[in-house]
Amino acid sequence: MTTASEPLEPVLSVRQVLALERVLAGEPEVVAGAAQLDRPVRWVHVAEAADVGVMLTGGEMVLTTGVLLAGDEDKQTEYIRSLYRAEAAAVVLGLGRAFPAPPDVMRRAAERCGLPLVVLHRPFPFAELTEEVQSRLVRRKFAAVSLSEAVRTALTALITAGAPLQSLLDEIAAHSACPVVVTNLAHRVLATAGERPAVDDVLRDWERIARQAGGTEGDGWIRAELGGRGQRWGQIVLCGYRGGTAVGRLLADRAAEALVLHRMLGGGSARSWEEQSAQRLLTDLVSGAVPARQLLPRARAAGLPVNRRTFVPLVVRDVTPAGLDRVLRMLGLAGLVAELADGATAVLLSLARDQDADALTAHFAARLRSESGRTRTVVAAAGPRTGWDEVPAGLHEAQHVADAVADSSAALDLPDVVRLRDVHLRGLIRLLRDDPQVQSFAERELDGLLCGTDRDLLNVLRTYLATGRNKSRTAQLHHVSRPALYRRLEAIQARLGVDLDDFEQAASVHIALLAHDAQQS
Repeated sequence: MTTASEPLEPVLSVRQVLALERVLAGEPEVVAGAAQLDRPVRWVHVAEAADVGVMLTGGEMVLTTGVLLAGDEDKQTEYIRSLYRAEAAAVVLGLGRAFPAPPDVMRRAAERCGLPLVVLHRPFPFAELTEEVQSRLVRRKFAAVSLSEAVRTALTALITAGAPLQSLLDEIAAHSACPVVVTNLAHRVLATAGERPAVDDVLRDWERIARQAGGTEGDGWIRAELGGRGQRWGQIVLCGYRGGTAVGRLLADRAAEALVLHRMLGGGSARSWEEQSAQRLLTDLVSGAVPARQLLPRARAAGLPVNRRTFVPLVVRDVTPAGLDRVLRMLGLAGLVAELADGATAVLLSLARDQDADALTAHFAARLRSESGRTRTVVAAAGPRTGWDEVPAGLHEAQHVADAVADSSAALDLPDVVRLRDVHLRGLIRLLRDDPQVQSFAERELDGLLCGTDRDLLNVLRTYLATGRNKSRTAQLHHVSRPALYRRLEAIQARLGVDLDDFEQAASVHIALLAHDAQQS
């Protein structure tokens, strides 16, 4: 079995073979090709034939005593050349009667070819070496195949259970023990997994990594393309994988297969993965579970410009994230879009410092109304933020404004871009809606209507107060005659025991109704 310190790799390098105890007993000496000792050894082959090269397929370590080569320098040179042409990993020559010392002709030929030539100064049973290496190679290949099947089984089970993308990536990161990153073709990060500090280190330097294609697989950066049906749409990257390249490639391939299958079976398109990435980022910003400064690398890696920018947090209701994202693309605006709860969608605009944030927000709202076909689509906006650390507060503000105008009647006389200054009393009531004293006040003031079964009277009261006690407008909105409205208003006043023509009493009822609606929502 491989040890914890021995990297799981289905092959051994020439260097690793020479470090085995049984080989060390033969006092090995590398006399040529020392720079090529990291070549992989696929198999060990004992051969004395001078034309052994024709029997090789590449990657073999050839063991010989050279008994058929002694005394013929041309044969010695051709022997090395034939091994080189066959792409042998190395040749090990046991010194003895045929060659009591390392042969210069073979050494020079091997050096010219870059083929490792190793001599054994002590007699050594080749059978022991072949047995040791072959058994290790078989165990390693079996372990690699077992790992491949374990990963495939685990990922397939998750897909079958309908697990989200993040669960698959967490499983891949657990097997690879390194950060895992999924990107689109523009190298924008769609999702990550792994230990948070390690992932943050990768994302912090992602711009350079993406430009330089992230180094080479020899550095532990293992990639696999994501796509199907002739189209590529992204890649998965194992970042700094510490095991062998072949096993890293195996893991990356199994992961890519699973992600493509996940998408094909309805786990989402690459576009929806971008939406999920934005949603996780904005949710973390709003929740405050992760400090904003720590989320900056994720935002930058997701393609959001963050250096010397102005950020405008928005919340829009009843418009899909895809619709909002389409408007952003039409206007050429940089931003993230993420669906929140209760049909609300957050948009975080990133603008250059010299751009007019208010004008662009208004332009965005106008284009959104035009594209959605809704003349009363309301965009709740927070004030522009020039610092990334201020973004969470801005998102909270925009969400609060959106909540304050959630009721359709509240949007009767509001601008298309609603700000904190526009929600007035309604905004304050929203903030206080969970206060027990406010709840008691609302129930006490509205008790005459809440305990009844005629909900129409409550709706009439809501419209009457929202329109500034405009009887004509209220009758029009409820499609009733003015006399019929007067009778309903009289019934409301009788049940509540108030005079709605009295400003203070009407204001008290209005505040109670706002609190009631806020609690219900």
